[in-house]
Amino acid sequence: MTSSGGGGEVEVKGVFIGAGCNRIVNNVSWGACDLVAFGAQNAVAIFSPKSAQILTTLPGHNASVNCTHWLPSNKFSFRAKQFKSHYLLSGDSDGAIHLWELSLLDQKWRNVLQLPKSHKKGITCIAAHVISETVVIFASASSDGSVCVWEVAFPSTNEGDCTLLLLDTLVVGSKSMVALSLAELPGNVGRMVLAMGGLDNKIHLYCGKRTGECMQFIKACELKGHTDWIRSLDFSLPMGKNGEANNIMLVSSSQDRGIRIWKMALHGSSADINGGCKKEEISLTSYIQGPIFTAGPLTYQVSLESLLIGHEDWVYSVQWQPPSASETEGVPYQSESILSASMDKTMMIWKPEKTSGIWMNVVTVGELSHCALGFYGGHWSPNGDSILAHGYGGSFHLWRNVGTSSDNWKPQKVPSGHFAAVMDISWARSGDYLISVSHDQTTRIFSPWKSVNSLEGGSWHEIARPQVHGHDINCVTIIQGKGNHRFVSGAEEKVSRVFEAPLSFLKTLSHATLQNVVATEDHLVDVQILGANMSALGLSQKPIYVHSADKTPDRSGNEGIDTLETIPDAVPVILTEPPIEDQLAWHTLWPESHKLYGHGNELFSLCCDNKGKLVASSCKAQTASVAEIWLWEVGSWKAVGRLQSHSLTITQMEFSNDDSMLLAVSRDRQFSVFKIHGTGSDEIHHELISRQEAHRRIIWSCSWNPHGHEFATGSRDKTVKIWAVTPESSVKQLTTLSQFKSSVTALSWVGLDSKSNGFLAIGMENGLLELWNLSIKRTDNIYSNVVASVAIRLDPFVCHVSSVNRLAWKEPEKSGEECRKLQFASCGTDHCVRVFEVNVSV
Repeated sequence: MTSSGGGGEVEVKGVFIGAGCNRIVNNVSWGACDLVAFGAQNAVAIFSPKSAQILTTLPGHNASVNCTHWLPSNKFSFRAKQFKSHYLLSGDSDGAIHLWELSLLDQKWRNVLQLPKSHKKGITCIAAHVISETVVIFASASSDGSVCVWEVAFPSTNEGDCTLLLLDTLVVGSKSMVALSLAELPGNVGRMVLAMGGLDNKIHLYCGKRTGECMQFIKACELKGHTDWIRSLDFSLPMGKNGEANNIMLVSSSQDRGIRIWKMALHGSSADINGGCKKEEISLTSYIQGPIFTAGPLTYQVSLESLLIGHEDWVYSVQWQPPSASETEGVPYQSESILSASMDKTMMIWKPEKTSGIWMNVVTVGELSHCALGFYGGHWSPNGDSILAHGYGGSFHLWRNVGTSSDNWKPQKVPSGHFAAVMDISWARSGDYLISVSHDQTTRIFSPWKSVNSLEGGSWHEIARPQVHGHDINCVTIIQGKGNHRFVSGAEEKVSRVFEAPLSFLKTLSHATLQNVVATEDHLVDVQILGANMSALGLSQKPIYVHSADKTPDRSGNEGIDTLETIPDAVPVILTEPPIEDQLAWHTLWPESHKLYGHGNELFSLCCDNKGKLVASSCKAQTASVAEIWLWEVGSWKAVGRLQSHSLTITQMEFSNDDSMLLAVSRDRQFSVFKIHGTGSDEIHHELISRQEAHRRIIWSCSWNPHGHEFATGSRDKTVKIWAVTPESSVKQLTTLSQFKSSVTALSWVGLDSKSNGFLAIGMENGLLELWNLSIKRTDNIYSNVVASVAIRLDPFVCHVSSVNRLAWKEPEKSGEECRKLQFASCGTDHCVRVFEVNVSV
């Protein structure tokens, strides 16, 4: 994106997106284009397994995305060679379904259409069958108890439009369906079979044939056997011997921990039912005959092929391995291989034994660990050499088969991020990493991981998870002064917590930044803490010391006892490459060094001054006595000041660039400016110099000019105002920016030069971001001119889809005047952390 503003040409590009997956079962889909789609709050996120990077997010949904489905999916990758465009379906918790198009030539996305709203409640599942390059039949299920069957026709040329047809609507009653699968019946051209399963523990089979502009589905039979909710269904492509594809297989999984394989074999013509049929020999592999159903002129016998027992918890998904591209007499070769994913935090691959035909578990990945509560789904890559799981913690887990003669599944890098609203972000003083906090109760560190071979800045990854908490975390600030890396976080509790980087993180950071040692001022020689461990039944993270980490484990015979008081020990790791989820979740914790007590309610905002001497904190408040700002001295962590001015929650605070003033904005629509200075002793002197009612609604955000005593405020009244502190210690308004279309929720000001020219980044409640040029001219402290103009409005495809909660510019590097490279980060309610690069040419 490029735009010409008052300060020259401005180009903005997205560098990084961090986001976790919505914690819901059918949320992830791996397409034939080798991209993975998943829902991240109201957005559909797309990531590349090869680069382990989220490429983009698609805005359009007004509610949380429940499910995604690629057209063609990995199952139909053998038909996707000629496709110029791939399509994606996404359904949300309001019942809306969107169709997206990805052009393979330019990798551009567009929202093709929103389906007519046929469902009254959230979409639970989408399943599709690719008929040809231009026609796809798909079904959608909803918690309103209905299942709709659609036909979408894609244009054969780039100029045409997609056409959509609702073929049939099935009402299944109060017990809604949460699993669907579609297939063509073997030997029966044009007839489809739809399997659905849900809360009544039965699999329902419906058959349908296209007549004119509708396809009426008639109930064929029910398959009984599972004793709990059906969670996943998947039809194979036709299987057969000697080129005859006479049967298809259906695999089902349930909360009863079992997996069942059903065989649907061509039984003969409908006349054969009355006349009787020659019985096949009963073998070990088909031992229970089920119902016979009729579809047009043909009949089909359903039999239970196998019952797979191996998982120790609910089996949330099962999927046939995609068929290989090699075709024999027009029939793709369907691999007899099934992937299952369970809440026991394992995925298994099942195959029939060559001699007996009995299905066996041949591969198990994952672990029965304490880190997570299991997997919500498992997916094959289109070529079958990789498997992907998404977990309870919004995380992805990817394994690739790197073996040549035998299977050898190794964990791979994947994108990661928060799985709830991200409330605050802060840059490290060095600019080497970004820290974020979220209502998912974690603090995470993201950093570009540089490699010797790459000339660029390296690809971004999550490199540490310093805090895993028991409360939603609202705010964070990194201590900016000299010394070791430290940060303070505040959560929905009355105490702030101070964390200090352990030796394992300092060494990991040196690997990420390609420095042999971290800068001396950050690397204390006597760091004796290697990492941290979570205390049992507590919220504090206890240090693990270097000398104690070297000790041999206790051999007294007590180490196997697992009680409420003992939890598995963390093992601090020094990372030499970007970590995977299991390393992040437990082995990158930071020790907690102090707790700051004083506030009467949950913490809401924090900030640190630029010299790293003071930290200011505020909490949720409805009275003036609670809505006070506490000042803490860094190092001793003594409370050195209590500032009173507001009557409601202070939403954001910031120190001026020279640390002489503290600005606070509040829900009471007022801002306050305090003068702060030390008295030479340990005491801090503070004085309220101005308090004004600045806006008609809540003031959400504020930011100082880095080169002066001007500041900006942004409010729910959709305005941004620029103010100046005069030498007489009064505050006057300089200008008001033109009204925005949405509430302003985040601001951050960066200076381009010492003449008070800079950018103001503005984030809004609708997720959109804008950069404004600000130029302030003053002579002898008299303001002669303030110019504000839009530098660039960022494309919605690179913005957030929900409220922007915080913006932060990285400290600009010294560079030539012809072109300036800046970076800023944003975080939002849509679970996303984003980093943008801004190039300014003068």
